[in-house]
Amino acid sequence: MRSDRAPLWLRIAAGGGLLFLHLPILLIFVYAFTTEERTYQWPPPGLTLHWFGAAWNRPDIWAALGLSVKVASISTVIALVLGTLCAAAVSRSRFFGREVISLLVILPIALPGIITGISLRSAFSLAEIPFSFWTIVLGHATFCVVVVYNNAVARFRRVSGNLVEASMDLGANAFQTFRFVILPNIATALLAGGMLAFALSFDEVIVTTFTAGQQQTLPIWMLEELVRPRQRPVTNVVAMVVVIVTFLPILGAYYLTRGTDTVAGSGK
Repeated sequence: MRSDRAPLWLRIAAGGGLLFLHLPILLIFVYAFTTEERTYQWPPPGLTLHWFGAAWNRPDIWAALGLSVKVASISTVIALVLGTLCAAAVSRSRFFGREVISLLVILPIALPGIITGISLRSAFSLAEIPFSFWTIVLGHATFCVVVVYNNAVARFRRVSGNLVEASMDLGANAFQTFRFVILPNIATALLAGGMLAFALSFDEVIVTTFTAGQQQTLPIWMLEELVRPRQRPVTNVVAMVVVIVTFLPILGAYYLTRGTDTVAGSGK
């Protein structure tokens, strides 16, 4: 009789792969509670909650966190608008050069981050645009659009054109069709894409380095703290918060997009 269980060697290999991926993250969590200020020891000499209070009282951390949240929020809104419009154009119509446009939309996330960062910095310098909050937002929006686009275009292709045609036959205009027919069918995909875009923007380092000027987002603050360590456990506390903040949207996006492989409106 055939068993649905994976072979023992495959389960061991899967466990080893998961351990390899997540053990460094678990170590960050452990060292956020260590009593040692400057060096890493294993096992930790002791555990304390002192560094959480120290991180809470650091105004530079709050400033960097606020900047990261604002940048990620605005970048996500821009990505939702542009990504949805691009996805609608590519998936619902046929025109010359459609595949080229699709490739150009996803290209920013396919290129190495340093290439995108250098390109944006050169463009801002040529246009004499001073580095500011908005240059960071524009830099992040370039790859956040891709995340929303990929989610939206996949969902658009699963929505049957029969629904749109039926709506038009019943007298609905374009706006009513979008609001009452298309949007309910793609809403979870847009929400999932927005969550992923927010998480991606929140912990972005490379593009931010080239577009931020003198400003510090939270990942940039962490990078500089590692170069010039003062209280290493504080950095680990902030890293733990970043892991949680980015994990929750990814987890939410996963649950929102489960079971969406059927085509809406394909039945009678």
